[in-house]
Amino acid sequence: MLRIPIIQPDQSYTFSDYFKLNFAPQDILAYFGVTLQRRALTLPRYTGELDRLTELKARIEESLPRLSLTSEMARREFLIAPVLTDVLHYTQATLNVEYPVSVSHQLKGSLDYLLQNNQTFLVVEAKNEDLERGFVQLAIELIALDQWIESDQPILQGAISTGNIWQFGQFDRASRTITQDLNLYRVPADLADLIQVLVSILEFEQSP
Repeated sequence: MLRIPIIQPDQSYTFSDYFKLNFAPQDILAYFGVTLQRRALTLPRYTGELDRLTELKARIEESLPRLSLTSEMARREFLIAPVLTDVLHYTQATLNVEYPVSVSHQLKGSLDYLLQNNQTFLVVEAKNEDLERGFVQLAIELIALDQWIESDQPILQGAISTGNIWQFGQFDRASRTITQDLNLYRVPADLADLIQVLVSILEFEQSP
């Protein structure tokens, strides 16, 4: 008995289409020759001074009770964007919003946020609640980015965020393995840890 493929080879897909697929994440990634593992990642932490942290946390704590977070746009504008602009302050990285990527008819779309510092890239995908399906979309974006960029970065880093919850993922380009972090970072409770991780990723210098 032939198994019908969950992804049709002759059909066009954007990154957001993978968010809508109601299949097991490992089966979707297997189509691209990528394996999925879930474990707690030991992510690096920036140890320098975060001179804007207190102000940022205060602003978020003040606005959260008055914010309606029913839309992805609200989460992006009022929770995710303030975090990322502070990360730019600490790292001097560049930020591309709605960055277009087109590798093939099955790997194309826009990355919500693409941060770059020299040869180091970080993808941030914003989603309205569903982290699990959102992570599948993030994984697909990392797979596409692997073929799109010219970089010696051995592990591509990404994060999925609902604004008040963040989860990290990594794509090992050599072994073609996506790792989904079991740890979640809450905003504002874990804001310091979150920014320390984001800054450290972008400050990381690749070995020659």
